[in-house]
Amino acid sequence: MGAARAILMVAVMSLAPLSGCFGEDEVSGDLSASSLDVSPDIITGGDWTVIKLDADSDMSVFVPYFVQDPGSMRAQNGTVFDLKQGDSVSVNILFPPRNSDVFLLIGDYGRENWPIRAADISWAAWDSGASDGSSSVMAVENQDTGGEWPWVVPSNENGGKVITKSLKTVRDQRADLTDADGIGASGGWVNGRDVYDWVDFITDDTPCIDELFVGCGPDLAEGYLDRWIGNGNPSYEHAVNYFEGVMKGYGLDTVEVHRFQSNTAWAVNICGYKIGSVYPDEWLIFGAHFDIAPPVAYTPGAQNGIPGYGTRHGAYDNAAGSSMVLTTASVLAEFDARRTMVFCLWSSEEEGLWGSRSFANDLPDGVTVSNYLNLDMAGVNYPGDYALSVYLGPDGTQEAIDQPGMYHLAEWIGSDALDLGTEIERGREAWLDGGESPLWGDIYEDTVAIYESPTARSDHDSFQQIGVATLGWNGLVDGYPCYHRECDTMETMIEYMGTDDSTGINNLVHSWDIVTWWAVYAFLHMDQTPVPNEL
Repeated sequence: MGAARAILMVAVMSLAPLSGCFGEDEVSGDLSASSLDVSPDIITGGDWTVIKLDADSDMSVFVPYFVQDPGSMRAQNGTVFDLKQGDSVSVNILFPPRNSDVFLLIGDYGRENWPIRAADISWAAWDSGASDGSSSVMAVENQDTGGEWPWVVPSNENGGKVITKSLKTVRDQRADLTDADGIGASGGWVNGRDVYDWVDFITDDTPCIDELFVGCGPDLAEGYLDRWIGNGNPSYEHAVNYFEGVMKGYGLDTVEVHRFQSNTAWAVNICGYKIGSVYPDEWLIFGAHFDIAPPVAYTPGAQNGIPGYGTRHGAYDNAAGSSMVLTTASVLAEFDARRTMVFCLWSSEEEGLWGSRSFANDLPDGVTVSNYLNLDMAGVNYPGDYALSVYLGPDGTQEAIDQPGMYHLAEWIGSDALDLGTEIERGREAWLDGGESPLWGDIYEDTVAIYESPTARSDHDSFQQIGVATLGWNGLVDGYPCYHRECDTMETMIEYMGTDDSTGINNLVHSWDIVTWWAVYAFLHMDQTPVPNEL
């Protein structure tokens, strides 16, 4: 295994394009960072915000962040502006949510080729000279229906040196919270505190005391408990009815409850659809299982005082993932996309992936799935004293990275937008040293591991089986003592996420903030350019 992982390490390192401000060509002497004025003075990060670029000289400006094209009104990953002296342009831009250091690149007017950072470092590290070598992109005509601004695509030339314009951003925060409550991750287009509030709501076991039981579910709780799938489980059906209404309230084009039956096995999924304006028959799916582990009569270990198998809250597994799907759907529902966006709460994952499996094997004629993103048990991970796993596939062999495109994308997002370069490096070392299993069971401080996983224990496998490249996130799994047990509650998660320097609530909010943003960024990238299955 050691030799295999050594080979894997070589493969991983070869994926990251080298970068830096290199080349023999110089930028015109009359250009400098001060030649470009950027307003307003206080720039918002983690939310779509309009900035204005004013050119004091002839120049080209490379914007390496998501922008909204004014013609198509869709998000695209960067653009280049050719500006004459006195020209200005207003840009609706999404600066990183968790990295306040942002950069624009300046070159001579009409420039096409640009150097870029390595996938495993931030723009700030790149600007400081932390990487040697060169990789590049080039500006090409917009390839989108109705689009106006140039796209950037890979290139063989970097165009020589550039001038960097460094800026600082500030992320909005809720005024009603403190550091202990996760105020630092409480604002923006999506945020971890919204996810926290959803999980808290779903798992609220406060007794429902309405004497007429109006609005009370069969579980007689304020939240939505007992969500195990079974033929006609009234608690699950009560939850389905409610969250179908939630998705409809987001303004999605269609919300459907899919019911599948195979012999005596039932699957009941809730899926919301935002129809793509360019490729409506290409579906980009974001999913999490909504069901929880059902109670059974006996679980090995019960004789030693361990609670029996099954839970009624399912906070970590998987109200957490379901809440991130809801949070993401709420914002993307109002955003035009090229491909049809599908947001699904799966049933029957705990019974063998019946919900997602039935869905994936029963697609309408002519429909393909471009990519699938999975959220299952994310939360008890970094920045708590546990690893955050970012898993991708399908995986063919441990001797090499079989999905370099997906690996590169995950690393590209994590290293800059989420400012996790150091943690990702630690995660790479941990994975190469021990593989996936220790990451699920041991304590790894400050560790974020991106790797291909052969494990088929969640809904991503249903889509890998039909040839789709997938990306998913999770935290502590087999090492979590409340896995599939009654103690899988919000209170347990808070307790486990407490560290010496931070409360469990604060760490939990930031954990969900990281994962939700990672998924949203990946979603936007995949809408513009799907990531193929490279096996």
